[in-house]
This record gives sequence, structure tokens and C-alpha cells, in this order.
Amino acid sequence: MKKKVNLIHGDITEFPVDALISSANKSLLGGGGLDYIIHKKAGSLMKEACIHLNKTKGGCQTGCAEVTVAGDLPAKFVIHAVAPRWLNGEKNEPQLLCNTYSSALRKAEEIKAQTVSVPNMGTGVYNFPKQLAAEIAIGTILSELPFYNEVKEVFFVCYDIVNYEIYKGILENIDDPKIEILI
Repeated sequence: MKKKVNLIHGDITEFPVDALISSANKSLLGGGGLDYIIHKKAGSLMKEACIHLNKTKGGCQTGCAEVTVAGDLPAKFVIHAVAPRWLNGEKNEPQLLCNTYSSALRKAEEIKAQTVSVPNMGTGVYNFPKQLAAEIAIGTILSELPFYNEVKEVFFVCYDIVNYEIYKGILENIDDPKIEILI
């Protein structure tokens, strides 16, 4: 069965999926941008789970991911993935961002999430160049997705039109017999 990859222009916090990937910070206690919005909309159940992860594991390292309940969001789980800050490409940022997407997808497989929504990680307050970040996100997800049994469908959800157009431009030029791309 072919896997599906969709491109959506919209608000990831309003999209019903099994797992929503959040661009988190290392503490997992909420921060700016999308992380702030997800924490605000998810409510106390998710916040308590994040506090527990912070106390027991010390949060989450850059390039890694942790899973919690989604609280009041229309998803079942939130996968908190920590993208790198862009430091002019001098601190292994591309590989760390690749690791972030890879870790998040692996967590989705572990929790048996069939549908997963993915944001543009690192392109907000962390200043990752949008074109490079999109290439890494799409390249990582498309190259790994066929090897997973549980994850059937991925939704790249772009809130801003700039990221949406970048993703669209990349996805329109991909022809993969193992993946159906829907734009």
C-alpha cells in the first residue's frame, strides 16, 4: 500500500490526526511561536505531562523527540521535537534538523500513529533558512516513511504562505512510486 504525503495551508492545532508534531524547546515547558500556541490550546493535561518529562528526563535534547497526550487538541498525541537554532550552519544544524524529523517520525511509529501532522520546524524564532529547512523536512520524511509499518499518512501543515509555497515547489517535482503526494 502506498504511503500518502499531503501539503496543507492552515493551522496545525486544528487538524485532527493521531499525532501532531510540535516544534518544542529543550525544557518541553512551552516557549514562543508554535510551541506557545500548542501549550495554550492543549491545556493542563499536556502541560502536566511535559512537566513530568522535564523532571524525570531533564526535557529533551536537540534533534530528539518525546511524546505526551494531546490534551484539548484534536490529536491523540503530541510529539515534542527539538529543532536546532540556526547558527550560520557552523554547528551541524542541517544534520540536527534531519535528526529532529527522523526522531519525531520514529516516535510516531512507536505509538502506532497512522496519521501525523508536521510543522515547519526551526524556521520561526530559531531562524533556520526556510528553503533549506523544507528540503531537509521533505527529504527526511519521504526517505524514511516507506520503512515504517504504522505511519500511513503525513500532513505537512504550513501556517504561513511563504513556507507553503516553498514546500509546494519542492513536492511538485517529486515522483516517488512508493508515496502518493497530494497538494
